[in-house]
Amino acid sequence: QVQLVESGGGLVQPGGSLRLSCAASGSIFSIYDVGWYRQAPGKQRELVAIMSSGLRTNYADSVKGRFAISRDNAKNTGYLQMNSLKPEDTAVYYCNLHFGSRDYWGKGTLVTVSS
Repeated sequence: QVQLVESGGGLVQPGGSLRLSCAASGSIFSIYDVGWYRQAPGKQRELVAIMSSGLRTNYADSVKGRFAISRDNAKNTGYLQMNSLKPEDTAVYYCNLHFGSRDYWGKGTLVTVSS
């Protein structure tokens, strides 16, 4: 069983930056694809960014050029660097690990972008 704990969310002004972290325990982190998803109030959960075990990345069009996903397998941790934040980035951000039929989620961290 894998446990995921997100951190780094908070209140930030438009144009600001935040770095989210996803700490994993309980399994071999390096074999998993790491993904970040978000869910805004009244909306469905959507993919923000994903990094495969082979370090390939994919981003939602809405965050390309502003967000960067990374991982440190030695620390069992994934990251999402978010720059040039906009009010529409406000959401609960969830970390996901995926490998085959295994799918694990964190409880989420709230990001609020507001002046």
